[in-house]
Amino acid sequence: MAGYGWDEYDVRLGGRQTIHDAGNMIDITTDFVKVPGGSHGGSWGVRIRGTPRENAPEHLVTSMIFYAAMEGFGSLQVSNEENELGIEGMVKVEGSSNELGSFSLEVTEGPETNVHPPPRHKSYASKPLDRTIVASLQVEDANIWQAKALLFQHMKTEIDEMISLYGNENAPPPWQIFTIANNIREGNMHFVQKVFDGAFEFDVIFSSGSAPAPVTSEVISGAIESVTDSFADRFSKVLAPKAPFNKSKYTAFARSMFSNLIGGIGYFHGDAIVDRSYAPEYEEENEGFWEETAEARQRQGAVKLEGPAELYTSIPSRPFFPRGFLWDEGFHLIPVADWDMDLTLDIVKSWFSLMDEDGWIGREQILGQEARSKVPLEFQVQYPHYANPPTLFLIFDALIDKLRSGAPFEGSTDPLESIRSAHLQRPENAKDYLRNLYPLLKRHYFWFRKTQWGDVKSYDREAFSTKEAYRWRGRNPTHVLTSGLDDYLRPQPPHPGELHTDLISWMGMMTRSMRRIAETIGESDDAKEYRGYETAIVRNIDDLHWDDKAQTYCDATVDDYEESVHVCHKGYISIFPFLTGLLPADSPRLGAILDMISDPEEMWSPYGLRSLSLSSPNYGTGENYWRSPVWINMNYLAVKALLLTLLSNLQDLSQSPGPHQQRASKLYTSLRSNLVENVFKEWERTGFAWEQYNPETGEGQRTQHFTGWTSLVVKIMAMPEVQKGGKIKDEL
Repeated sequence: MAGYGWDEYDVRLGGRQTIHDAGNMIDITTDFVKVPGGSHGGSWGVRIRGTPRENAPEHLVTSMIFYAAMEGFGSLQVSNEENELGIEGMVKVEGSSNELGSFSLEVTEGPETNVHPPPRHKSYASKPLDRTIVASLQVEDANIWQAKALLFQHMKTEIDEMISLYGNENAPPPWQIFTIANNIREGNMHFVQKVFDGAFEFDVIFSSGSAPAPVTSEVISGAIESVTDSFADRFSKVLAPKAPFNKSKYTAFARSMFSNLIGGIGYFHGDAIVDRSYAPEYEEENEGFWEETAEARQRQGAVKLEGPAELYTSIPSRPFFPRGFLWDEGFHLIPVADWDMDLTLDIVKSWFSLMDEDGWIGREQILGQEARSKVPLEFQVQYPHYANPPTLFLIFDALIDKLRSGAPFEGSTDPLESIRSAHLQRPENAKDYLRNLYPLLKRHYFWFRKTQWGDVKSYDREAFSTKEAYRWRGRNPTHVLTSGLDDYLRPQPPHPGELHTDLISWMGMMTRSMRRIAETIGESDDAKEYRGYETAIVRNIDDLHWDDKAQTYCDATVDDYEESVHVCHKGYISIFPFLTGLLPADSPRLGAILDMISDPEEMWSPYGLRSLSLSSPNYGTGENYWRSPVWINMNYLAVKALLLTLLSNLQDLSQSPGPHQQRASKLYTSLRSNLVENVFKEWERTGFAWEQYNPETGEGQRTQHFTGWTSLVVKIMAMPEVQKGGKIKDEL
């Protein structure tokens, strides 16, 4: 596969997706369009086109299979009369359900330019390939998601019959033998197969019964052009790359990256496996707690299915991680919020609707058997004492920033702007949204404070506050999966007296966001309370985590003498207060942070900031997941923090430009360029975005088609260029 994914996509209109199938020597393009109308969500259509690649033979045969299935109450039946030779012309499926009302699905014959394989075997007489083949199945609801396996099982029966009839030596050609049965009957799953010779085109059309008129191929043709024009126009106004990336090659790249992010948004439904034992071992209060918790997990006495639940979310990777991840989602929604705030807020609301009565949200939403089939057994159970970075609060900050800046809407030619920006154009709607969600936000915030607290008093730690310290639960000697940074180095061995730099920084960001939300909706007493927490957290970050000798922020633990000590592993964790915006531009720590960021022997690489310092003896060791690679989500936070540092210096007119302004300007420009150029280079070379990038070579690695937070490169490209002297060419 030479690449696949959306070239352009808007959830409200549709888009174009291309599959570059080098192995089968064909490129498949699908143009998906939505047609509004009626009372059941409207209609839609897909135009499927196949174009042989340059190295394809003159007569390239391609088999295409479309299927439709009805899960639960409803009907779905092929309305064509059964014909043992196949269907001539259009295939029509009619159905109804409570949610969709009545509807029809049509699979068209396509234009006259379509060519089908000629007869080359006597089996053609009983199954001519210039007709469409339709097979109906009755499948249990629990198995409908296994369409691929069901298709292969069904097709194997046909293959076996042909081999039995003609023998191995006189077997039909592959395109004839790998076909489904002509078998139209009652069922809840229907497969439709077409076989082409050379280039081809056909449409799949869904028409809602409540729509004013059915959709036709002519309607689809007009809508495809309109969708392309609308997407290009909106992208140029909302997320267009800024200099030096304002060239056509970067624009195509940015459109693809964003489209695959927003094209991964979906609806998920099903039960989840949760351990509700609340075992005392899960408090993790004793030395050796990881061994106790491992034993408690093995008991599984209170592990059970809960739900079903539903979730509307984007995902990290359609083929590899097709489910919701809590800390990923906040990063995913950063560029989506610029494109469609109304959509973004719907997704955020969906996530918070998953919260239990204590305030917990599962960090990985593995809903239903289909989702579980993609996850190893040991990772399927969710634990109500496990947290995850609260990145969704980044979106509340973005909303409030846009409300306060009065984002401009005048002059927008987008007919859907009043929907996309409803909460921004009518600020009272946004405040109502926040008021309605606020009880859940408070519950979630105080769940964090209750379950992830860190111990200051027991170890005579000197700090501004005895309460503002935090420790991830759910760690073992090699991993802290709950932190999101998995195998990043931590104090050894694990100790209940640990304090984690990244978690207190996330809590500072979350507290600041809660304070701003409370201010926005008029909860002044709460805002005052959060301000107190915020001040204490910022003070405690320095008191508990700054190490003067190492000149960096460090995790803390307890040594053999029951004394608090720092354990410093330079890398992302060392700069977390800076990444989360808690380090002011005049901080005495900022110089040392910038030193570490810019040092090639520490974090700096030609391809982005390394996750672990090159100087660490553990660099690149073990699993090497967060022990060297470049991650785009962390680098995005760094680029943003550098820009905000620069802006803070520029806005302080009482002071002349200092060394931090000059350094921030240079680092911002260089890091922004390194990140964009490398992700773009690898996208061009491989056809994919990647989960992470090698700090020595820049090569993409681990999961390919990772269009979740790697798509933040689009946001980085849309940031302003900084000119000589630190002048901002454009506004952020």
